[in-house]
Amino acid sequence: MSYVITIDGPAGAGKSTAAKEVARRLGISYLDTGAIYRAVALILYESEVPAVDGYIMREALSKIRIELRNKSVFVNGFDVTGEIRTPMVDELASMYSAIPSVRKALLSLQKDQEKHGSFVAEGRDVGSVVFPDAEAKFFLTASPEARAKRRYSERVSKGKPADYDEILRAIIDRDKNDSTREVAPLTVPKNAVYVDTSDMTEEQAVQFILDKVKEVIPNEAK
Repeated sequence: MSYVITIDGPAGAGKSTAAKEVARRLGISYLDTGAIYRAVALILYESEVPAVDGYIMREALSKIRIELRNKSVFVNGFDVTGEIRTPMVDELASMYSAIPSVRKALLSLQKDQEKHGSFVAEGRDVGSVVFPDAEAKFFLTASPEARAKRRYSERVSKGKPADYDEILRAIIDRDKNDSTREVAPLTVPKNAVYVDTSDMTEEQAVQFILDKVKEVIPNEAK
């Protein structure tokens, strides 16, 4: 039996870390839907396609091919894995993902993953829009301050320039944009387990999710 686990939530809540580790421990695949949107946003921006729905946007989208190979993301054959993990692309992804034609173009790509067996999908609308019938759904969140501290520490540990106040402002702005956009706004999916990770370690969040998954899918998630 194949099954789908979804983990939604705002930026910096620990979704990616939790999803990857849950998938690893269960021995199933990990689907980073956010990476798909980031990649598309980057190529649209670099192609100077304005963030406006219409013929130009649809034409540009028809020429984009996304491939997920292990831990890498390719756009039209080019590896953009390193390029899509920047603050600028964070903002671009939020802006472009609010456009109906962008979401429509990528929805089928995400849904197609169900043909390849069980997986953990992570994003902002995977439990509400992409996989509404997922066997186990979670919504991870944390206070803006806790998320900003994590992003700050992550960038510092990688030797990248970081400004806590700037990161906090960006998170608050993105939360507002993602939760108020007209198309697929950030929301807690129906029947999702709400998890506030503000005072949790990464291990505690992962174990909490695994325990809940085993309650819902006891014969598969061992």
